[in-house]
Amino acid sequence: MLRVPGIYAQDRLPLDRLRAGAPALAAPDDVYTNHIHADDLARITITALARGRATRVYNAVDDSDLKMAEYFDLVADTFALPRPPRLPRAELRAGLSPLAYSFMSESRRLRNARMKRELRVALRFPTVAGALLRGIGT
Repeated sequence: MLRVPGIYAQDRLPLDRLRAGAPALAAPDDVYTNHIHADDLARITITALARGRATRVYNAVDDSDLKMAEYFDLVADTFALPRPPRLPRAELRAGLSPLAYSFMSESRRLRNARMKRELRVALRFPTVAGALLRGIGT
């Protein structure tokens, strides 16, 4: 079984959100997020079917260690878009749906050591920053 976080790829970046000027959490309230490139996820899925142990859960995540606003900043900088304004949690909550607020309230830092060790997966896109520098979205 795979535990899959935020999937990104050329066509799965928060560009519309950034263009709309949607805010992000201020630094003291920001949360950690986990990411995986869609191509790596496809390879991990196939490999897990072939090599995964029964009843095992693998975190299908890359090596990034990012807070949500940092992720938005990376994408904004790559596409020469304004970085999102930062708001405290209480202020941000007022303008979000309950689902969006719930998403922005979860903070997790998943490790991929078991995936790498047991599935022997080498990530093509080990970090979001590296993927963006390599031009996955330009």
